[in-house]
Amino acid sequence: MSSEILTPVLPESVADATVVAWSKKVGDAVKQDEVLVEIETDKVVLEVPAPMDGVLTEIVQEAGATVISSQLLGRLLAGAVAAAPKVEAAPAAVVESAASTEPQTAPAARKLMAENDLSAADVEGSGKQGRILKEDVQAAVAAKPAAAPAPVAAPAPVAAAPAPTVAVSASGARMEQRVPMTRLRARIAERLMYAKQSTAMLTTFNEIDMKPLMDMRNEYKDAFEKKHKAKLGFMSLFVKAAAVALQRFPEVNASIDGNDIVYHGFCDIGIAVSSDRGLVVPILRNTENMGLADIESGIAGYAAKAREGKLDMNDLSGGTFTITNGGVFGSLLSTPILNPPQSAILGMHSIQKRPVVVNDQIVIRPMMYVALSYDHRIVDGQGAVTFLKTIKELVENPVRLVLDV
Repeated sequence: MSSEILTPVLPESVADATVVAWSKKVGDAVKQDEVLVEIETDKVVLEVPAPMDGVLTEIVQEAGATVISSQLLGRLLAGAVAAAPKVEAAPAAVVESAASTEPQTAPAARKLMAENDLSAADVEGSGKQGRILKEDVQAAVAAKPAAAPAPVAAPAPVAAAPAPTVAVSASGARMEQRVPMTRLRARIAERLMYAKQSTAMLTTFNEIDMKPLMDMRNEYKDAFEKKHKAKLGFMSLFVKAAAVALQRFPEVNASIDGNDIVYHGFCDIGIAVSSDRGLVVPILRNTENMGLADIESGIAGYAAKAREGKLDMNDLSGGTFTITNGGVFGSLLSTPILNPPQSAILGMHSIQKRPVVVNDQIVIRPMMYVALSYDHRIVDGQGAVTFLKTIKELVENPVRLVLDV
């Protein structure tokens, strides 16, 4: 019996998707629930599993094809057995060793490897447990020696022209590579341009003395981890502080819908997470009701899913406010861009020791610059400045978060 392999049903906000790569070839045997093909939307990569045991008999949509919900991707012959190729049997120990050492490959990296005729053996993975990332493949492509050009007759001597300053490889060949944008990168570009052109975005800045928070963390992090099985980081305190401030300043937690302002009675905070596909923003929902342990567990879970490419549509949909931490990459100060239709985004930055005045004395303190970008159509300057000042006061006195004062 033949079974159709269909594109998963996409949400209403996603018009179509792109076939990233097939993990099987026509004629290969497959097991039920084994991943057959990966589909990339502008938010996530969806894995399409085999509905039953059988043999892949047809691939209708090749890698790179654009597909819509429930479109035919291929066909599977249920219960069939693939013809075994005639090869010499390898020792069991060798087979087991090879299987255990094959590195995992990110979907975008797998597609780029196929386009450049590379195998996993040609690429050195830099991800966790040797996982091959897109950047690793790009580095391998750049390192490939250029094909030697066919010999041609030497041209007549001409006057030497000034040589332009260009990047060259070790062999002297001029390297250039053109690759299409991924759907995620194209979507990010579209949303950033929309935010810049359709909102009245302003940014206000402040700085936070991180010493009280760092002292509290150093004192209680071991006990916290032992009890809650989660590490105590700085992000959970900022999320909690933001949830408190958002309830005090509802306009910062609001959004514009046509000519209406929608005030949200919940604090769904997006946490910007870096993945091998780009920046994604999974949503922690109802953070106003969450404790620090719940927030830390939620962030850790999303980070793991982002690394493994397992985030789904529900993880990334919605959100009333966003926090991004450029400090993990060394950013000292930046202006975060709004994530429409949200009206504000908080930017955290790296912690640096600086001389500051405390009680009329110059002391050295670990300081962090913070930035709040906001839509001036909804949020007035006074509200934005006071909101960010509230974040500063709560983080500098973390006991207030526990006592809710």
